[in-house]
Amino acid sequence: MPSRNVLKQQVPDSYYHVYARGINKRKLFREDSDYKYFLCLFGRYLSENPVIGKTGVVYPNYQNKIELLAYCLMSNHFHMLLYQTDIPYLEKFMRSLMTSYSRYFNLKYKRTGSVFESRYKAVRIDQEAYLRHITRYIHLNPRLWERYKHSSLRYYREGGEPIWLKTGKVLDLFLSRQKYMEFVADYEETHSVLNNLKYYIDDK
Repeated sequence: MPSRNVLKQQVPDSYYHVYARGINKRKLFREDSDYKYFLCLFGRYLSENPVIGKTGVVYPNYQNKIELLAYCLMSNHFHMLLYQTDIPYLEKFMRSLMTSYSRYFNLKYKRTGSVFESRYKAVRIDQEAYLRHITRYIHLNPRLWERYKHSSLRYYREGGEPIWLKTGKVLDLFLSRQKYMEFVADYEETHSVLNNLKYYIDDK
């Protein structure tokens, strides 16, 4: 039986909540350097210009096709909010990202086989209300979310985001950064909305 939320059809000019976890729920990120490498892959594939590797290979560039709006890297899974301008670039970007990280992880930890449990899963976000709430869900994943350093929340709070992170589409829905942070911190409303999202989001 096909897995729920495995993306079957892509739509241009659309938002997607994308997530994946480690095989058998094992850790994807064992050290700080693993988180940093994953972020470097965002820079590799979403930079303004194509990146050339040490061996001269030119990596695919999805700068004008995919926008990363929010992310949270947890020890055994990750969440991202992506905006796709054209198809099938969501699929191409995720294949590049996950394949590159798998190679890095297996080489570093001297292992073979799958790093991720399965193909990534994705949910199309087609309502503005859910667009607001899904970013809050992503940023609230860590228990100590306000101080968590492996998510995009600090860029929403303070600015200074890297070129590969686009916070504008979400922040434009709020009057200010402070209003967004107040929205994230509103636990009572968060829990109510998350109950409605449970059908769309697999348990971690």
